[in-house]
Amino acid sequence: MRPDPVGPGQESVWDYPRPPSAEVTDRHVVVELGGRVLADTHRAVRVCETSHPPVFYVPRDDVAAGVLERGGGGSWCEWKGAATYWDVVLDGRTWAGIAWSYEDPSPGYEHLRGAVAFYPGAVDRALVDGEQARPQPGGFYGGWITDDVVGPFKGAPGTLGW
Repeated sequence: MRPDPVGPGQESVWDYPRPPSAEVTDRHVVVELGGRVLADTHRAVRVCETSHPPVFYVPRDDVAAGVLERGGGGSWCEWKGAATYWDVVLDGRTWAGIAWSYEDPSPGYEHLRGAVAFYPGAVDRALVDGEQARPQPGGFYGGWITDDVVGPFKGAPGTLGW
């Protein structure tokens, strides 16, 4: 595996740290589903980890009221702790496992408490400063690929050992 070339205004996911960074960004993040805005913020937490595109966690106050219901299952991140999964319910229709959060994050990631990340491939639109984000390959990770980030990205078949 070789990192992709980095052009002007781009960053390589291979320069991201491990353990991941988690910093508040003023980039405009919007999530839409079923013709409705689920989330709209200028204060998302941007999590960057080696080999992964960034994930944007939206403060719960910037998520539309009443659309999230706790979903089934869960997972464990060695850095951030236990993940809680969320369903979205709109007009009686349920989209299962569309988002996740860390309700009691590990030390160093406390500012993720009360924030929700959405899988960009599970919503109609996941926008960063007006650009449609593309989902990270594979079905597990939830990174947001935009034109300012280059890979290759972990998640596709054959990359789990990276």
